[in-house]
Amino acid sequence: MITIEEAYRIVMSEVKAFPSERVGLNESLGRILAEDIVTDIDMPPFNKSAVDGFACRMADLDSDLEILETIPAGKMPEFAVSHGKCSRIMTGSAIPEGTDCIVMVEDTLVLDNGMMRTKIKPESRNICYQGEDIRAGDTVLPRGTLIKPQHIAVLAAAGAISPKVSMQLNVGILSTGDELVEPEHVPFPSKIRNTNAYQLIAQVTNTGAIPHYGGIASDNEASLSSMFSNSLDQNDIVLLTGGVSMGDFDFVPDAMESLDIKILFKSIAIQPGKPTVFGKKGDQFVFGLPGNPVSSFVLYEILVKPFILRTMGCHQEPMMLKLPAGEDIKRKKSSRKVLIPVRIEEGQVFPIDYHGSAHINAYTKADGLIAVEPGKDKVAKGEMTDVRFL
Repeated sequence: MITIEEAYRIVMSEVKAFPSERVGLNESLGRILAEDIVTDIDMPPFNKSAVDGFACRMADLDSDLEILETIPAGKMPEFAVSHGKCSRIMTGSAIPEGTDCIVMVEDTLVLDNGMMRTKIKPESRNICYQGEDIRAGDTVLPRGTLIKPQHIAVLAAAGAISPKVSMQLNVGILSTGDELVEPEHVPFPSKIRNTNAYQLIAQVTNTGAIPHYGGIASDNEASLSSMFSNSLDQNDIVLLTGGVSMGDFDFVPDAMESLDIKILFKSIAIQPGKPTVFGKKGDQFVFGLPGNPVSSFVLYEILVKPFILRTMGCHQEPMMLKLPAGEDIKRKKSSRKVLIPVRIEEGQVFPIDYHGSAHINAYTKADGLIAVEPGKDKVAKGEMTDVRFL
């Protein structure tokens, strides 16, 4: 049995570069950039007004000013602003030559004779200057960025309509166990609905890879080996849940060895998630995750997700925050490192009602996890702890 830190090191040491492809801008959400994005223009591309108002010269604001024109967004000014003059201007419009400030429309008064009078002098210039955000030639998004909606806007502004992104890993998902039925069925006594597969499908999708569900393997080595082999033939990674403990019907490690998969570890000193197996065959990888849904959920987040992201070129780290415990957080056994689901309230961490690794419902109320090291049976109220957000 190895520590979770050693398991993470082993898993991440197997990361290899993955091929890339170009996709359309609208298809790039959730993908990982495989190139630096360099802008071809300044942002803003011209001096523009930050408000609706009047383009003026600061030195003229004590006098009534003649209005030369109205400048809408997308139209170049026709006149320069000179002494005693101004132009009505809209937010985002190019400012005319000679302008050094924009007076907000609510701070002005248009007189009956058509002149503009300033009621209050502006506290700022209200001008967005060309290139103040980004200069042409700047890298606006680095390689390895996980593309979110805000990145789409930057890609569009830089004219990157076909960004190069890492190809998506294909991830096979298998459940094991004669006790499982698919969710559309009402389980008979001794049966339970298969939740792990659908949980993993969602987690893989959220990670930006492509899930391929292969079904439920029976608790016999022939069935498991056949479905396992088929999944390996079609995917870069295979995730199995169940069948990795020490019971009479836990065949996953044996099936892995029969398919010439080299097992790199098969037990982690972590709660939940002790019976976790990791193996490789050439450039393919297998994670045997525990059958309890909380264990499979947590071990995916801690080991599988970072492996997939790093393989696709993303070095995103989990969001962590140091917060005080809002009450004593106790545990009964302290022989292993334990991960405890918590909620955050008013800047403090509180344990949620949690009955063990089958209690996946508890995680619908969890904001994150805290780790308690071996030999420690309590996090005292007020003690600072690292929260890993889910």
